[in-house]
Amino acid sequence: MNRVFNFSAGPATLPLAVLEEAKQELLDYQNAGMSVLEMSHRSKPYEAINNEAEANMKELLGLGDDYRVLFLQGGASTQFAMVPMNFLTPDRTADYILTGAWSEKAQKEAKLYGKTHVAASTADGNYKRIPTMDEIKLSENPAYVHITSNNTIFGTQWQTLPAFNNVPLIADMSSDMLSRPFNAKDFALIYAGAQKNLGPAGVTVVVIRKDMLENNPKTIPTMLRYSTHSDKDSLYNTPPSFAVYIVNLVLRWLKGLGGLAAIEKMNIEKAGLVYDAIDQSGGFYKGHADKDSRSLMNITFRLPSEELEKTFVAEAAKLGLNGLKGHRSVGGLRASTYNAMPKEGCQALRDFMLEFQRKNG
Repeated sequence: MNRVFNFSAGPATLPLAVLEEAKQELLDYQNAGMSVLEMSHRSKPYEAINNEAEANMKELLGLGDDYRVLFLQGGASTQFAMVPMNFLTPDRTADYILTGAWSEKAQKEAKLYGKTHVAASTADGNYKRIPTMDEIKLSENPAYVHITSNNTIFGTQWQTLPAFNNVPLIADMSSDMLSRPFNAKDFALIYAGAQKNLGPAGVTVVVIRKDMLENNPKTIPTMLRYSTHSDKDSLYNTPPSFAVYIVNLVLRWLKGLGGLAAIEKMNIEKAGLVYDAIDQSGGFYKGHADKDSRSLMNITFRLPSEELEKTFVAEAAKLGLNGLKGHRSVGGLRASTYNAMPKEGCQALRDFMLEFQRKNG
């Protein structure tokens, strides 16, 4: 094998153990004589995968029977519309806290269905930080509050996730889902495209409190109602079955590591290697995010010139350090250190950064 360290923001690296298990089961899943790729979603083997995936997700999040886990399609971008379609009524306002491009897109979709309110925004500083609780000004009696927990483009993350008493809290956790312990019971709904921290592209995980399934409008398309998918255990139509299977393997892998507390410790150590290289560089590397808002999942930084940044990306790729080019709206470099990135990858990146500075600083 000639596997690289894939620092791409997504689709992202998967645990090697998961890939190896899927490889072993690819042609014949548990003596079924066929692959999960070929299997009917109505079959008992697939129903068992589907049910186990929901149970594993709820176990890792510490949730009980008052929540459902749904496996949907369309990515987080479809959730931007599904959320207001299901929950934003004509007499209410949806509050959005803007911390980056994805939260902006979520609010833009909500505007198509009703009134929205920007409860806080850090756009004026090019999203270098997360707003403080004192900065958040909710509208009167909002239908819900929406946040993006981690911002892949800008490299910021909520260090402490907010809560707003009885106001339903909804979060896009696409890029840091299951990366650390948090009180999932504070949330009415969480959604996450799997391709960053949970599995492959093609499935979106939705964790929803059951009371949010009540009174979904019947005027919206059947496939865009959360109740449709909850009532049928995510099997109303043909699901992205192989992607769900891989997600379940990732959930098993996480449980085997020791759960969210264990993976958080690993993520802190991994990101710390790269952030230390930035902080000790004397300004050669400059982080985009304020230190108190730094992400453990996406590390964004600049070099003294764009020419050096291009050289950095090219030389890193020759050493098997791939996917380090930053997003065009920020520029520079970005290292995505999701759950499945091994510590050895971050150590290799750190060593390369030190050597690159020695040669070019």
